[in-house]
Amino acid sequence: MTDERPISWQGLQARTSARIGLPRTGNTISGAAVREFQYAHVRARHAVSTTLDTSRLNLSQPLIEVESRARDREEYVRRPDLGRQLSDSSRESLPHGQYDVVFVIADGLSALAAQQQGPAVLAAMIPLLAGWRIAPLVVAHRARVALGDEIATCMGARCVVMMIGERPGLRCAESMSLYMTWNPQIGMRDSGRNCISNIHGHGGLSAMTAANSLAWLLKMARTRNYSGVNLKDETCTIEQTDQQKILSDKSGK
Repeated sequence: MTDERPISWQGLQARTSARIGLPRTGNTISGAAVREFQYAHVRARHAVSTTLDTSRLNLSQPLIEVESRARDREEYVRRPDLGRQLSDSSRESLPHGQYDVVFVIADGLSALAAQQQGPAVLAAMIPLLAGWRIAPLVVAHRARVALGDEIATCMGARCVVMMIGERPGLRCAESMSLYMTWNPQIGMRDSGRNCISNIHGHGGLSAMTAANSLAWLLKMARTRNYSGVNLKDETCTIEQTDQQKILSDKSGK
């Protein structure tokens, strides 16, 4: 006999953000599902075209605004190479010092993500870096990840953390990633970076969780003097080990 138990779509839908088990009308999906998909597509396109409004960051600390060589959002999307280079005026506006880390809030492909998630992650991060020489906050417009390398080089920072909007999906258009690079240099490969992604309020990482992971990576990078593929985030492993020890202690009593 075959197992013909009905599939519980609600149970499966609760475990994934993918569009599964969509209601149907005749031989196609329902009009409501089609309209939901179209709305999600509009939100994704809007996120890509929206510019970063620094006044909506609601930050108390002073900041420095910079731009890439891309002149507008259209050129930024068509020319990724220009988004990796600072404009001449921006390069001259950056102060040089002796900093351990510089944080950059960058629009990337979703300025909405940077506006919504960036300040919360930054507020959670600063208390975790006591004793670190933190550079003035930089806000970058029309920026790609590699723009942070040039920013850090100009400012004399040993590390850069790019807090950048991710490419919008059809489930979430406000997701942000953190890219941490130790000893950044212009033209370096992405394998030299560590990434913490999916930071958003729709079932993604919370600001505090992302900040804790980033703080661990920063401290390990400073100890080992490198970042990238050879530096693994072991915070989850540590938590699992602690939980196993607790269970072992309880079972031994």
